[in-house]
Amino acid sequence: MSTYDKVKEFLNKYPSTVRWRVKTHAAIIDKHINPNEELLYAFVGQLNNNPWNMVETGVIAITTERLLIGRKYLWPGYKLISITPDLFNDLSVESQLFWGTIVIDTLKETTYVSDLDKKSLPEIETIITTFMEEKKKEYPNKLKEN
Repeated sequence: MSTYDKVKEFLNKYPSTVRWRVKTHAAIIDKHINPNEELLYAFVGQLNNNPWNMVETGVIAITTERLLIGRKYLWPGYKLISITPDLFNDLSVESQLFWGTIVIDTLKETTYVSDLDKKSLPEIETIITTFMEEKKKEYPNKLKEN
C-alpha cells in the first residue's frame, strides 16, 4: 500500500483536515522508504505553527523504523525530515477553535503539524507515542552493542 493510499484512509476518517497536493507530498515519502521498512501509518497536515497559514502541506508517515515528514515544494525540490526513535523527545497535542496541532519535539528540532481535524488528535497521539515507546526499548541494546 502506498503512502497516498494510507493518507486517503486518514482523510476519509477525518475530512476537515486542511490539505493541498497530497499525492505529490506522499510521493516524497515513498521515494525515501528503505527496502527494510514497512509503512504503518500516514497522515497529512500543515507543517507550520500558524493555524491560518494553510499552504505548507506535508505528509507524515510512520514506518517500522522511523517517522518521516515529506513536503514537495511548489517549485523544484522537496524537504524530508527523518526522526529516529533515539532522537524523539516528546509529543504535544493542542486543540484550537477549529483545528488541532501536533508538536513533535526531537533533540535537534521541533516540528509542528497544524490544521488537523480535531477528532484525529487522539489517534495520531496514540499511534506516534506507542510506536516511539516501543522502538526506544530497542535502543539501549543497540548502544551496548557498540
